[in-house]
Amino acid sequence: MHPKIKEFSERKIIGITTTIIRDEQHKIRTLWQQFMPRKHEIQSPTSQELIAMQIFRLNENGTPREGFEIWACAEVMDFDNIPNHMKAYTIISGTYAMFPHKGMDAGSTYEKIMSEWLPTSGYEIDHRPHFQVMGEKYKNGCTDSEEDFYVPVRLIKN
Repeated sequence: MHPKIKEFSERKIIGITTTIIRDEQHKIRTLWQQFMPRKHEIQSPTSQELIAMQIFRLNENGTPREGFEIWACAEVMDFDNIPNHMKAYTIISGTYAMFPHKGMDAGSTYEKIMSEWLPTSGYEIDHRPHFQVMGEKYKNGCTDSEEDFYVPVRLIKN
């Protein structure tokens, strides 16, 4: 695994959110089923890309603590017009490790990032949102689907 390390400036997103625990993966699908028919309501998007975002803290072994927030959203230029029953969030600037992902087994990719790449990378997880960007090559449900995983990191201080 060889990610690209990128510095990101602040990003504004608008979308729908819910809180889940580990055994509630079905809520992810439900969230996107609620969001997709309404994505056209979001004004001033920066692109056609969609973002799946997670806000959680990790245990020492890299697994999420119970009860984390998930988002189905899009990046926007401003928060001037937030559709009813949607929320706005600002992802603060910082360093991200970007991992390309192919296929539909996101859990396996994330597991490899945490168990294989992270321990020898010189980085540690930073407490900012994790997110996936789904662009032109994303094909929901297809084995040749592609998206990018963004993991918030910071250099380990010695």
